[in-house]
Amino acid sequence: MNIEKLPSGSYRISENRNGKRYRVTVDHKPSKAEARDIISKMIGSICDSTPFCRAADSYIKLKENVLSPSTIRGYRSIIKNVPDNFLNMPLEKIDLVVIQSLINNYSLSHSSKSVRNLFGFVSAVLKFYGIDAPVPRLPQKEKKIDYIPTEQDVKRILAMAKGTEYEVSFILATFGLRRSEICALTLDDLKGNVLKIDKALVQDENKVWVIKKTKTTDSTRELLLPEYLVELIREKGFFEGNPDTLYNILHKYQKRLGIPAFSFHKLRHFFASYLHDLGYSDKQIQILGGWKTDNMLKTVYQHAMRINEVKENAASDLGNLLF
Repeated sequence: MNIEKLPSGSYRISENRNGKRYRVTVDHKPSKAEARDIISKMIGSICDSTPFCRAADSYIKLKENVLSPSTIRGYRSIIKNVPDNFLNMPLEKIDLVVIQSLINNYSLSHSSKSVRNLFGFVSAVLKFYGIDAPVPRLPQKEKKIDYIPTEQDVKRILAMAKGTEYEVSFILATFGLRRSEICALTLDDLKGNVLKIDKALVQDENKVWVIKKTKTTDSTRELLLPEYLVELIREKGFFEGNPDTLYNILHKYQKRLGIPAFSFHKLRHFFASYLHDLGYSDKQIQILGGWKTDNMLKTVYQHAMRINEVKENAASDLGNLLF
């Protein structure tokens, strides 16, 4: 907070809250406690007349230059799915009862993850206006056991893609690349046998495909490619379509091969799990895959690739204790 004397003899109180600058002028020099009270009352009066929809729009516009297009699109999608009575409600009237009611209704038609995303967005908007959002009872996180493709699954998919325009893309997916990163690649990104990954093809809030920087600074990385893959890329080039096409092609392959359905992103899970199974450390896999932390490695990517073999070995080893 700053208290500044103006040439006119009055005093201007100013304060930054969550990226927004608030100012008010008074005719006397206030104490710090009085200045805080004046600013808080002014923000409160703004909240009294500001509906959530307008506050949310202001928040998104402030953040659109620092957040990814997909995140902005997600925020816009949340707004479209929130009832009008909440969107038109003044910020000052949004209390625990209102938020809990919103959460309960939203839970009827959305997953627990979507509900948590909703509350995170509402909380961020309120905080932007200096309001601490009361925390409602949220649905429990869904514990899903996702299918991660086996080595045999991956080999069969790569065999089906061989000779097609998708061959390079599926190989790169097993090297840990996201489909958005694969679709943003150009031959300029390949120097010798070093592939630089520093951008992604994603949809903006208007569902237009745009090139942006990678998901995080840690996602920007360089990979050393084997010679056969470099020659294949030089011959065929990189895929020039969008990520949805790769997703759809994968599902066609799965149906033809009769293997369990899994998303294109699960090939990235396979990459991490396979390297982990070969003895690579979490830190090494984290760097190769461009993860910011090892949290996902610990919770998802350390899936046992030979789980049946592990079970058999464990049963045998533990049985030795008894017999």
